[in-house]
Amino acid sequence: MVNGVNTVFYVHKRCTLLWWDRMFFFARPHFMDPTMKKPYRLVIAEDHTILREGLTALIRSDSELEVIGEARDGRDAVHCVEKLHPDLVLMDLSMPKMHGLEAIKEIKSRFPDTRVLTLTVHKTEEYVYAALRAGADGYVLKDATHAELSLAIKNILKGNRYLSPSISAKVIEGYLEGTKAPVENSAWDDTLTQREREILKLIAEGHKNKEIAGMLYISPKTVEKHRSNLMQKLDLHNVAAITAYAIEKGLVER
Repeated sequence: MVNGVNTVFYVHKRCTLLWWDRMFFFARPHFMDPTMKKPYRLVIAEDHTILREGLTALIRSDSELEVIGEARDGRDAVHCVEKLHPDLVLMDLSMPKMHGLEAIKEIKSRFPDTRVLTLTVHKTEEYVYAALRAGADGYVLKDATHAELSLAIKNILKGNRYLSPSISAKVIEGYLEGTKAPVENSAWDDTLTQREREILKLIAEGHKNKEIAGMLYISPKTVEKHRSNLMQKLDLHNVAAITAYAIEKGLVER
């Protein structure tokens, strides 16, 4: 039961679909009045359960918005978009299995009509630039108020961009002028392929080759090949070095 409403959670592979009980669902304003516009459909991608559930509760308080799915990592987020085709994804960046930046790139390349709003603790220029270059339509910090988050969501759904006011004017101006963040400050090394990035992150999270193979639906030998390639490109010689690199780049939490 959530906020006095009976709720059924149906887990479809890696995506949690939310189906509200019949009485609540048909009591929504657009069912009471057929002339009213149907609510926008959202997916929330956030690996911390308490934050994900809190965001769902906040968004459900707005009759213009509806949360139709939740994702616990970047890979789940892509899967949710593939299955549900939401209007907007609320995307965290530092998530397991697939980093939010990679998830944004894949979503925007495969589903260009889906809007993406980044919601993160990262306020440095490199992350803002990286998210916008990946295709994010907006960037909001997690210390934002409910009112600001609602404003950001609705602006983006109308086709506009939104950046938190607390992000420096320099970052905004630099992006609008087409300035790129220095390569050496990039969250990802541009020499790595997308698959190598995925495997680097999974290794840093402590997963073994066989586990990674199962997650990515590839053979352990293919994982080993990618692992060898990325270590050579980055001049890293062991798992400890890979983990240290990932932490330094903010790809995994300490």
